[in-house]
Order: sequence, then C-alpha cells, then structure tokens
Amino acid sequence: MAIVIVDDSTLSLEVIKAFLITSGYSEVITVNSARELYELVDSYSDRGIVEIDLILMEIIMPDIDGIEACRNVKKREWLADIPVIMVTTTMKKENLQLAFSAGAMDFIKKPFDRMELLARVSSALRLKHETGRRKAREIELLEVTRQLQEANERLQRLSFLDGLTGIANRRFFDQELLQESRRAKREKTPLSLIMLDIDYFKAFNDTYGHIKGDDCLREVASILKKTLKRPGDIPARYGGEEFAVILPNTDDVGAEIIAKELRYCIEQARIAHINSPCADYVTVSLGVVTGFSEQAKTPKELILAADRALYRSKHEGRNRLNVEWIEKYTDFLKTL
Repeated sequence: MAIVIVDDSTLSLEVIKAFLITSGYSEVITVNSARELYELVDSYSDRGIVEIDLILMEIIMPDIDGIEACRNVKKREWLADIPVIMVTTTMKKENLQLAFSAGAMDFIKKPFDRMELLARVSSALRLKHETGRRKAREIELLEVTRQLQEANERLQRLSFLDGLTGIANRRFFDQELLQESRRAKREKTPLSLIMLDIDYFKAFNDTYGHIKGDDCLREVASILKKTLKRPGDIPARYGGEEFAVILPNTDDVGAEIIAKELRYCIEQARIAHINSPCADYVTVSLGVVTGFSEQAKTPKELILAADRALYRSKHEGRNRLNVEWIEKYTDFLKTL
C-alpha cells in the first residue's frame, strides 16, 4: 500500500515525502501532474490491483488542476474510497468548497507544519482502513445472507416434496389446487383433477416386501412426471399408494386423454405384480373431474368428485378410468 503525492513543485514533493518516510511510511510515490497520476492509477487497474491508500494533491497545477484531477479520480470505481487530501497555498472558500464537492476529504495549507500534516495523514488512513473493514464486513454479511437465503429456499422446496417419490407432497398439492382453483375462477378457465390409485398395492407389498413397494411407488411417480408434458401440470403423492394430478386450463376432453395416457404408460412399464387379479403387472385405477368457471368448484368439491370417479373405477374391476360428470353450463343446470 502506498501514499501518492501529486504536486508540480519538486520542493513540495520532497518535503512531504521526507516527513512521511521519517514517520514510518515506507511506500511514498511522487508524481508531478494529474496526467502522471492517471497513468499510475490506471496501470494499477489494468493489473487488477489497488495499492493506494491515500492521495495528497496540490490544488493549483498547470494543465489539469487538483480539483478536476480529484473529480476524475473519484469517477474510477476502484478509487472511490481512496481519501484525497488537498494541498493548498490559498484558503479561498470557493476553492475549498469545490475541492470538497469533487470528493476531497481534507486539506493541508502550505507552508507545511509537520505535526499537522502527519495528524491529517494518520486520520485519513484510519478512515480509509475503517471503510475497508466495514465494506469487507458488508460483503461478508451479504454472502452469509445469500447462503442463508439459498438454504431456506432449498428447505422450502424440500418441505413441498414427498420424501419417497420426489414429486410434490400432499401439502404442496393442497396449496396448488387452491391457487389453481382461484385462478380458474378469476380467468374463467377449466381446471381438471385426476386421482389415481395403484391396484391391489397391499397384495404387492405382501408379495414383494415393502422395499419393492417403495420402488414401485417411485417408478409410478417417475412415469407421471415423464408423461405429463406441460410445466404447469402438477403430479403429487396424495397419500399411501394414491396419486393426484392437477391440470390447469384443461377441459374434460383433454383431461380424459391425459388420464388414458397415464394409465397406458404405467401399464406398459410392466412392473411385475403376480398376485394382482387385474394383470401380471402393476396397473392403476383413475378418477377424472373437470371444473368449469361457471360452476366455481372448490378444491374440496373437485377432490370429492374425483374420488367418486375413482371409486367407480375400482368397483367396476380396476385398471380403468371414470369421468365424474359435471355440468358445464349453469343455464343447463337450471333446466333440470
């Protein structure tokens, strides 16, 4: 780290330098003009380093005066916190005001008083080092805050995931179904829900064990994720061997097509299930329901309707889907 003296007077340069060196400041750089100062600081910047702690600069210099030089130095981001002390032979208020406006923090009057010069230099350096420590602490705190925010976001994501299957859990499902039902009502768009259940899953566990049962649940969840094409479609583990799929902006025709595709893909996975009365592999039963904006169905009503359709699929022999019939138009309802 260094102290830079800028003065077109060789005598002033040597006097200040001598005062500083004899007081223990070993790195003192002298330049004769503002242009030499620019070259010095820009060369440090090009090398990616900042080695200046303080600039002592004469106000009155030919070509570029100290006030303009101070202003230009402060425009350089890496020098914004470097203190500048103005050296002046005049105490004109207008000059001092301009100097402070340009970014100078203090001034020293010529001819120099050694004790005053060293006191002002010491004060400026303490301020510089304190500012540096404060900024380092702020950066450290910002980094800690960022890490905490990332950790909280990870925990938030994990709190919405089912620990076994990795898809959304019941908590997230309930939250999203409520939000999507409100959006459907607000935007007057249909909202569909699929409930599906693995057929004879207890028999699967009894036959293959709970570890294989967990593998089966994970495989079914993976198929749901792969089969659903739109980012807004939400597969979730509803509980046990039951899953749910929220289909925003999807009418009854589209929901039935997706439900059939889900059933087919799970069936085609050919997960062995030798004790299933339906097939020699894992199958699912599904219930499908669609709420239209005219009906403003609540999440509870949608779930109950989908459960009724799922119950019929199970009652009729499983490995199939049923659609709960919900009237599309309020006017039609009034005619019944």
